[in-house]
Amino acid sequence: MRLNPAKVAPEAAPGREAGQEPGSEAQGPEAGPGPDSESRPQPAAGPGSELFPAAEPEPEPLSASGPGQEPELGWAAGQRAGAPPESQPLPASESENGVSERPRCHTDCLEAPLSRAFRRLGWEVGSHPWIFLLLPMVLTAVLGTGLIHLPKEEEEDLEEQYTPIGSPAKAERRFVQGHFTANDSNLFSISRKSTEVNYASILVVSNTNSLLEQETLSEISEVDDAVQALSVTQGNGTQILYNEVCSKNQGYCVPSNPLLFAWKTNNVLNLKNITFPIYSLAGQVVYLANILGGTVLGESMGLSQLLLEAKAMRLQYYLKTGEGEDSERSKAWLIHFLNQVGNLEKSLALKKIQVVYFTSLSRQLEFEATSMTVIPLFHLAYLLIILFAITSCYRCDCIRNKMWVAAFGVISAALAVVSSFGLMLYIGVPFVIIVANSPFLILGVGVDDMFIMISAWQKTNLMDSIKERMSNVYSKVAVSITITTITNILAFYTGIMTSFRSVQYFCIYTGTTLLFCYFYNITCFGAFMALDGKREVVCLRWLKKPETPDQKCSSLKKPCCLPCNSLRDKHKADIHPMNLFFRDYFGPFLTSTESKFFVVLIYILYIISSIYGCFQVQEGLDLRNLASDDSYITPYFNVEEEHFSSYGPRVMVIVTEALDYWDGDARQKLEKCLVDFENSDYVDKNLTEFWLREYVKYMENHHHDVNDKITFLKNIPNFVIDSPLFMYDINITSSQEIICSRAFIQTMGVSSSTNKKLMLLQFRDMAEKCEIPLMVYNQAFIYFDQYSAILENTVRNVIVASTAMFIVSLLLIPHPLCSLWVTFAIASVIVGVTGFMAFWNVNLDSISMINLVICIGFSFDFSAHISYAFVSSSKPSVNQKTIEALYLLGYPVLQSAISTIIGVCVLSAAKAYIFRTFFKIMFLVMVFGVAHGLIFIPVFLTFF
Repeated sequence: MRLNPAKVAPEAAPGREAGQEPGSEAQGPEAGPGPDSESRPQPAAGPGSELFPAAEPEPEPLSASGPGQEPELGWAAGQRAGAPPESQPLPASESENGVSERPRCHTDCLEAPLSRAFRRLGWEVGSHPWIFLLLPMVLTAVLGTGLIHLPKEEEEDLEEQYTPIGSPAKAERRFVQGHFTANDSNLFSISRKSTEVNYASILVVSNTNSLLEQETLSEISEVDDAVQALSVTQGNGTQILYNEVCSKNQGYCVPSNPLLFAWKTNNVLNLKNITFPIYSLAGQVVYLANILGGTVLGESMGLSQLLLEAKAMRLQYYLKTGEGEDSERSKAWLIHFLNQVGNLEKSLALKKIQVVYFTSLSRQLEFEATSMTVIPLFHLAYLLIILFAITSCYRCDCIRNKMWVAAFGVISAALAVVSSFGLMLYIGVPFVIIVANSPFLILGVGVDDMFIMISAWQKTNLMDSIKERMSNVYSKVAVSITITTITNILAFYTGIMTSFRSVQYFCIYTGTTLLFCYFYNITCFGAFMALDGKREVVCLRWLKKPETPDQKCSSLKKPCCLPCNSLRDKHKADIHPMNLFFRDYFGPFLTSTESKFFVVLIYILYIISSIYGCFQVQEGLDLRNLASDDSYITPYFNVEEEHFSSYGPRVMVIVTEALDYWDGDARQKLEKCLVDFENSDYVDKNLTEFWLREYVKYMENHHHDVNDKITFLKNIPNFVIDSPLFMYDINITSSQEIICSRAFIQTMGVSSSTNKKLMLLQFRDMAEKCEIPLMVYNQAFIYFDQYSAILENTVRNVIVASTAMFIVSLLLIPHPLCSLWVTFAIASVIVGVTGFMAFWNVNLDSISMINLVICIGFSFDFSAHISYAFVSSSKPSVNQKTIEALYLLGYPVLQSAISTIIGVCVLSAAKAYIFRTFFKIMFLVMVFGVAHGLIFIPVFLTFF
């Protein structure tokens, strides 16, 4: 297209001598970003308006170009840089024309100095773009070397990262370890162990109604024999046999299943005469709880019932545990077991049964494997964000086209990730698996400031110098990008207060990365934008030249100016269609009476559903969710939940201080407390094991005086000879003082996380109320503690973060009504996300707690922009205020949500719960946040 030079040559701007080239540096003191530069008359904002001086002056639209742009709305002063293109342009400020006389609580005590500081920074970036471009890249290269410290083969301690810091169970474990001993090599007892041992577990499920049949037990026996026959050949040629690493009882490996062992010893064992849960076998009492599952019981027989059917059986192979060579050999055998157990199923050609398996190493190995499943998604996420950014910022003329700038904005976010992660690894902040979620989030959030800066650049005067344009851009975006960065960083850094180390590390990494994003946006990205501004000058000069063969644009400059068509029509305002949609269609529709009624009805249904969901959400991290969906541990936990959920762990009830056990009153008080435990709904009273009860019977059978101290203490050695396991339940000093002892109770009905939490709280409360100093403990309590801690941590973090957001809103958006609506939106979105988590099968755990903290920052961003635009509007009616607020900020808010969803959407394809949960909650946060920012808050504001 041929352009007449006379039409594109601009008139000399005020303060610029005629003939000065566009984009050339202004001379004289007035060009600098000095204090008086703010009071100078600013040039027209539209980049196209000055190119056609003959045209009628048109008002500059506030969203002149591009998605993600934010109008130049002064947070504190309530001023707009331009006016919407209506019949009459809006005044620059209310005070100039007296549109509204109501008093305002505004102040620019923070905005004004921040804008001045950014104006100076923008001037420097425009003056020395290459310095500001290269220095951050050099910094990234230096800090990026810290990535060599990324953990490769180092195991991540799941207990350390995903259980509460300083939990009561950890203190209880230290007490047990300090006062009670155990012996894996001679008298092994799993219930007496204070920590998890090395083990392999196989759950056998019968294809028929019951496995208590000779043929079925024969197949189970084959599996058992095959497992015990496994051996590992080490690098030096030596073999590790099962009977060398197994835990032993009186010289023999602990049977994988006592009932199966009895049947293998005696094939004519009467399977119709087995009682459950207590079975007397050759004078020995055998506890079948948690050993047989899917049971059908018949008539009562003493403390037990006749066992009619059993659908499943547990084979448990306990190995030597501890420090040193024995434990390493045990782990080597377990790894060999995992490699071979799949082949065993095929080689044995099992017809009567199905088997699932698990080991003490499985949770760790599978959890580490999940991190590998998400690596391919990084590339897809970056590609999608780059495509979105390019599409958003693409324009059909070479001046306004910012697709290369948008692409570099995504690269800038990537540089921030590299720099932040490198720095954190340098200073020793552990990298845990859930930190792998952070780059996806940064991708979506980090580009938001880029869109705002591009928007501000499009509003600058093309005829100004690069320095002036950059100083104008920086002064306009200063508060906007600073407040969103501060709120998001604060939201993450409040997560450091939590009791879960994994959450702490995630929040440290992500908060620091957002800080680097902010720093790189105002330096590196700004410098690239300044360089692109020079490209605009070249393109403009090329457009002004006549298209003669000897004056065509050079081959090097042509690619920079693509697409090489002319500027837009001079009479056409540069308004994005989406801004028009919000002003002409969505806004009027939303503010109609019928729509308001429908919105209120929808909100009532939303809040009722959310509150209901809040009471349904499950607490705690299900350990099966640490592995990928196709992991072998998932069917294992499914079978265990289906057939072995009736009984829970055996819990120690520990007398923590010295007690006169020979004193009748002391024994009576202790017995009363133990009976209280047995009367709990979570305890099977028939399965209690207490040395003192057995010892009293022993003393009475031998006609000894149990109330005499000397006699009581003298007969304990003889008693533990008959019942050797009880020697590990009594801590008696050389001075013949029993400083502590313990009993065991069998829990039941604690399959759900809620029951686990209630059981743990009830037991600790009973122990505290007992006249005798008691303590309860089981190794599983280390994980159970998260059920009570997670809610407390979440509520505390949400309250602290929300308070911080409220304070920030008062400081940087000093309008009380605006701050109240922001707080309302934060609370409403948090309730909604928490409630709908239950409907989407997401537990309230350390993973989702992170997202709820994130929720606060995003809720602030969405609601603050809209509500402040509303209260700052000079329109006479509330409906017009709402329409104007949506016109100004509806599309940027929508785009911010879309960019974030695109950044995390690839995680929906992940095979691991950890990453899928991150996507689910971020999706809820974005949807509900946008719904509040664009629907609920605008409608509610019209009622007040």
